[in-house]
Amino acid sequence: MSKGIVISPDKCTGCRICELTCTFYKHDNFNPKDAAISVLEFYDVGLQVPMTCLQCDEPHCATVCPVGALEKDETTGVVNYDREKCIGCKMCVSACPFGNMTYSPRLKQVIKCDECGGDPQCVKLCPSSALEYKELDSNLERRKNFASYFKEVFGEVTK
Repeated sequence: MSKGIVISPDKCTGCRICELTCTFYKHDNFNPKDAAISVLEFYDVGLQVPMTCLQCDEPHCATVCPVGALEKDETTGVVNYDREKCIGCKMCVSACPFGNMTYSPRLKQVIKCDECGGDPQCVKLCPSSALEYKELDSNLERRKNFASYFKEVFGEVTK
């Protein structure tokens, strides 16, 4: 089993410290546009939800990369990004079904969470413990966490 970042939207205060921590740790700046984690705001229901790479079991981003700049580490479960191989085509950004990857024209690189090599800084500095780094049962725990919370906030979804 691998470890991963588990998000509890009900604990998030929207402080955005996770975004600032990420950019400082990774890029030595405080620019949320360069963060590999983003806080989405749902004003009408008073909800803030941190979102980051889900480290998919079968990552579409890695599948579409024509140069192999994205590769899943089968030991850790993390999809790693190799900036040296990247040609900046942005196909991975388009392929992410969750929109959890971006491209920074300023940095000329893909912005994607790598869980800080197993020591995610955003988790360490989250004041409300909305982010946790713990053992996962694949992506099941993350999906259940989001699903139960959104069901509580938005009600039952019907077709």
